[in-house]
Amino acid sequence: MKTSDFLQLLKEQSSKELIFEYAPGQKVGANYHITEVKNVIIESVDCGGRMDSWRETVIQLWESPAEINKTSYMSSFKAKSILDRVHSLKPMDQDAVLRFEYGNPSFHTAQLYANDIRVGSRDITIVLDSSPTRCKAEDICGVGAVPEPVESGCCEPGSGCC
Repeated sequence: MKTSDFLQLLKEQSSKELIFEYAPGQKVGANYHITEVKNVIIESVDCGGRMDSWRETVIQLWESPAEINKTSYMSSFKAKSILDRVHSLKPMDQDAVLRFEYGNPSFHTAQLYANDIRVGSRDITIVLDSSPTRCKAEDICGVGAVPEPVESGCCEPGSGCC
């Protein structure tokens, strides 16, 4: 999901509560706050020596211990207002990939992407998921290649092949 897609969704569904599901059946508490918005520029070199770059918007979610018994979730309108204020101070790249940063005592802090969106009559649930790490140079490194069979005795100590 791009930053612009999320902002448009908040605008279109402004009267609904905004809920985040960080694992199946596990929701970020209603006591969450948007505590930081990061404009991130990634410049990388993969293990095959290829360079890449892209931008991300990372929205950090935090559960306030002072509001642990809160039952009403933040409205989409309020979330959009917060992000509009951020954008007025530090413009967000509308085409940037969107991530959400979240963690709690029973879930490690991670940057998650929006895997699905469920729009209900009173709320919007953003279903979050993580991306496993992977070799980005599989074609160069041969990571996906099927290994050749090893002859019996080839890798014995002193055989000279290993």
